Amino acid sequence: MADVSSRRGDLAGHPDMSEMQTRYSRVLGGRDVALVDGPVFLAGLYCAISPWVVDAIGTGQPDLAAHNLVLGLAIALMALGFTLAPARMYGLSWAMAAIGAWLIFSPWLVGTDPTAAVIWNNIVVGAVVLLLGLLCAQQVMRNRASR
Repeated sequence: MADVSSRRGDLAGHPDMSEMQTRYSRVLGGRDVALVDGPVFLAGLYCAISPWVVDAIGTGQPDLAAHNLVLGLAIALMALGFTLAPARMYGLSWAMAAIGAWLIFSPWLVGTDPTAAVIWNNIVVGAVVLLLGLLCAQQVMRNRASR
């Protein structure tokens, strides 16, 4: 049997080490907001299920329920895109901020006579999505300015 215990466990002596480091830096460049991806995904999922949580359907708000379901799924898909293709998707951070602002005002524009629970739910979810979108957009602008 061959003795492999003398081999080094790291890649320091690998002939392609500098190329691998360059590629790794390029792939992960602009990932300063990676910690935001999870909360964005969770906010999107909550937005999608929130009509059932606050009973918007039982209070006669089917339009608002469908509205929150679609926007919540869109936010969750954007979060997946931020994770899977960050270089391409972080330009949509402003769109996520706009969706958050829209969620704040949507109970009065989409719904008919919304209840206080529905209004507060959309205000809180919209504010969270708006803040996360602005945070992502700020990081994107900072990364572009540093290049």
